[in-house]
Amino acid sequence: MSTSSDSSAAARFARIEALPMRSVGAATGLRPRELWGSMRAILSHREMLDLLIRRDLKARYKDSTLGFFWSLARPLMQLGIYFVVVGQFLAAARGIPDFAVYIFAGLTAMGLFTEIVVGATGSILGNAGLVKKVYVPREVFPLASVGSALFNFMIQIVVLLGATVLVGKPPLHLQFFYVIPALAVLVVYGTALGLLFSSLNVYLRDVQYLVELGTMLLFWASPVVYSWQMVSEQLKSYPILLDIYTNNPLTLAVIGFQKAFWVAGEDVPQPPDLLLRLTVALLIGIALLFVSHRVFLRLQGNFAQEL
Repeated sequence: MSTSSDSSAAARFARIEALPMRSVGAATGLRPRELWGSMRAILSHREMLDLLIRRDLKARYKDSTLGFFWSLARPLMQLGIYFVVVGQFLAAARGIPDFAVYIFAGLTAMGLFTEIVVGATGSILGNAGLVKKVYVPREVFPLASVGSALFNFMIQIVVLLGATVLVGKPPLHLQFFYVIPALAVLVVYGTALGLLFSSLNVYLRDVQYLVELGTMLLFWASPVVYSWQMVSEQLKSYPILLDIYTNNPLTLAVIGFQKAFWVAGEDVPQPPDLLLRLTVALLIGIALLFVSHRVFLRLQGNFAQEL
């Protein structure tokens, strides 16, 4: 019996020894083969990514009576506050027709970006148990935050479209297609910054708080609750500052959303060459995404030890 068991174990060891060595973990080089290898590793775990997105969505509203309604509560509350306080009391709505649609288009765009970046930044720490016990491409955790943010974004888009119908001006015009490059800019920049900050947050936990402050600053640096025209009037003597403000990718994305959904603002002056500016911002964002992914791969090696 013992002799048979020993021979079986020896045969098993021999089969294992004959197998080719295969490294585990994402390739961090810049050669095309290594770049494709890192992308293929993520694609091969797409089922895991889908499970993480579902888990995030279920966990967020677990045991709540109204469920996904709460994903609407915050933007609707923001809309009410900004519409009444900023729009009416501070008279920001003066000269902006259908101010509710205008402001909700900007809130929807900025809400998506903020949710992607903040959610992705804390995703590695939030999944520390899985990171330490199971090998999967670490990128799936921040990417799961991107997926759940896009799901909530789609709900808000439905509400925004309903609002345009209520005011009698649905976005049935060619400018509606501005939403495509604007959405691409938001997702690409959000994913790039989410990957970068999620890896840095493992080593320096203050990053998540800096990200919250940064997103708040970016919100007020974009024409969400005020108009781009107000800024252009204030900075008309400083064209360089106006160019810096206008070419902020988030400013361009917000204006793209307003151009797509805010039909009442068709005659309102907008930055010239908006589509070209969005295209250039998108190309720069793709380059930033590439660099952020490379940094993430460099830093992920010690995630388990740091956690």
